Amino acid sequence: MKFYLDSADARQWALPAGCPPVHGVTTNPTLVIQAGLPVSLSGYLQLVAQAGEARIPELMLQLPRADVGEAAQWLEVLLPVAVQAHVRLTIKLPCHPDWQPVLREVQAWGVPTLLTGLSNPMQLLWARAQGANFVAPYVGRLQADGRDVWSLIEACVAVQSDGLQLLAASIKSADVLSRLIAVGAHAVTVRPEFAAGLATDPVTLDAMAQFDRDVQAGLVRSCS
Repeated sequence: MKFYLDSADARQWALPAGCPPVHGVTTNPTLVIQAGLPVSLSGYLQLVAQAGEARIPELMLQLPRADVGEAAQWLEVLLPVAVQAHVRLTIKLPCHPDWQPVLREVQAWGVPTLLTGLSNPMQLLWARAQGANFVAPYVGRLQADGRDVWSLIEACVAVQSDGLQLLAASIKSADVLSRLIAVGAHAVTVRPEFAAGLATDPVTLDAMAQFDRDVQAGLVRSCS
């Protein structure tokens, strides 16, 4: 499973020991604003530069408007900068037919695409028909809405053999993460603080403390 960080704040991209390798960073307009950057071409260029400096292999950027002309203008500038920074770009778009013209434009540039906010099986079939590379359901939002999220997740996993990869977004529970690993999800996105919080575990620490106590007790006996 590939592991992506949900953050546009470069200060959060370095995780502590005990975390898996970071395959990339995913952003959206909300995260960009939270990081204090403008949702603009200049802001996105800054993100690409920061990803290169941090040696982040892949950066997923969400276009802010369903404007084909603007998409082409931004890609013309962003792509050579990403190549120079050794950063792979994936473009995120909402999973909605209003964005189909922009999707076609991005695909014409040969850039991988991710359709975000996927919420039902009809959208999944539509995304596959459009030739998208990734789909990203918001697992937490779907659960909060009372949906049977796991039937949708299983459907997403089932179509991965066709090349449409599941990137389960904004995971906030260790149990959900475990289940996504078990069902074979291609990738997940998590907040940096969530990842860092699972780098160690109280149960592991308790066991280590018990081992240390037993070792010390054994040394005392051996010296008696």
